[in-house]
Amino acid sequence: MYREFYSLKENPFNVTSDPSFLYLSPTHVEALDHLRYGIEQRKGFLTITGEIGAGKTTLCRALINRLDSKVKVAFILNAVLPEIQLLEAIVEDFGITVEKRTKGALIKKINKFLLEQLSLGNNAVLIIDEAQNMRFSALETVRMLSNLETEKEKLLQIVLVGQPQLKDKLNAPELVQLKQRIAVRFHIRALNELEVADYIPHRLAIAGSQGRVVFSDSAIKAIFTHTGGVPRLINILADKALLRGFVQETFTLDHNHIQACIKELEGESLA
Repeated sequence: MYREFYSLKENPFNVTSDPSFLYLSPTHVEALDHLRYGIEQRKGFLTITGEIGAGKTTLCRALINRLDSKVKVAFILNAVLPEIQLLEAIVEDFGITVEKRTKGALIKKINKFLLEQLSLGNNAVLIIDEAQNMRFSALETVRMLSNLETEKEKLLQIVLVGQPQLKDKLNAPELVQLKQRIAVRFHIRALNELEVADYIPHRLAIAGSQGRVVFSDSAIKAIFTHTGGVPRLINILADKALLRGFVQETFTLDHNHIQACIKELEGESLA
């Protein structure tokens, strides 16, 4: 609705996981570095955690785009699958053809695929998003996949991505063997106020604003205070602010615009 008014080529504050909009704050740069190190060095198990809306899925998509063609990736978004269906999703995402769909047959096919990739000089990565929702049996199956290795290196690098509850789940006695295999861990923190001040114009620029839309310092402060620096919450509030600016035909959003949007989002009357 407001795109034409602001001369934007796309919505700058969508809540979808679009890697082209990824803002590389220091914590996101460090997370990417940890992931690339763990994958390139074939460390086996890696975990990335962060609060809801911290940008974990977007980071994973950006990572996939940055990996070269010799790294084969399976990206699983549905972490609640039971173990057989999880294995089926993995073989499908890797493009592996299977005949039998028993647990043993699926693992055998994955192992064959990984050995083939190794012989070609390739690496293989399995990324599971929202891993805090995985069943213990599915996590144990994933641990079994980590056993696929040569004498010198892991055939499969496994990235578990999830909310902070993932750390609690991995501390369960049932998963002690899995926890011991995790070689790389990183937690993505929320943005600080200075980063929020960079994040908003960063997304506007990618959307084509060319500096026409301005969030004042007071608006940035109000957004940071309300959202705690969580990117998804920032997007929701900033999107609402642009809509309000469009209605009022202004290119500058200030503290009053943000406070009015907060009230609307919380269902409060503006009267």
